[in-house]
Amino acid sequence: MGNQEKRRLLPVRLDTYKPLREVVFDTLREAIISGVLRPGERLMESQLAGELGVSRTPVREAIRKLELEGFVVMVPRKGAYVAGISLKDIVDVFEVRAALEALATSLAAERITDEELEELERILVRKAELIDQQEIKLFIESDIEFHANLYRASRNDRLIQILSNLQDEIHRFRSVSLAHPGRMREALDEHRKVVEALGDRDIARAEALAWEHIENAENSLLEAVRKKGDIQDKSLQTGEAEK
Repeated sequence: MGNQEKRRLLPVRLDTYKPLREVVFDTLREAIISGVLRPGERLMESQLAGELGVSRTPVREAIRKLELEGFVVMVPRKGAYVAGISLKDIVDVFEVRAALEALATSLAAERITDEELEELERILVRKAELIDQQEIKLFIESDIEFHANLYRASRNDRLIQILSNLQDEIHRFRSVSLAHPGRMREALDEHRKVVEALGDRDIARAEALAWEHIENAENSLLEAVRKKGDIQDKSLQTGEAEK
């Protein structure tokens, strides 16, 4: 099928300290988050085992764990599918993210150090270089680094922990949103404005810019997934789209 031709999973490394089932789980989870395994795609144990160079048992265990974490849905008499991205998923996550990031940014405007500001500025320079080089994957990694540094500057450990718990879903969405044409440069410009507000210690402006940034990210994501067909209705989430 088309999805199988477009993507390939690399064999897992067997010299890691982790149990094999955890290595397989981490590999499949990352493949879903990064979009290598697409929403609505059927997960065939034998095929995945062959690509990863393992037996079917750790693949089966990994799929069960992915189901518990919401990355996979099991359809009676049909099998396992990558969970679709629903409109409600996007709205729910971004409502929470906007509120939390606005809070983190407002706290950072009060508490950030000069050294932390300099680090954010260095990340912005790196992100601009990555846009010119069209290095989307590395840009996403820099984007994650930017937000992590911003969270730490809030000096609120509980808030940092809550935002960290959202990262898997945010990362899955981020990969789609930032791949949308023009979004990387827009995100960079938005981050520059946030850093300027942080440098001015302007709490209200920093908070407002954080809200605006997340709203723009949400709008970009919605546009991107609609064009790609990744917003799934209920029938696709239960595997009806692949027969």
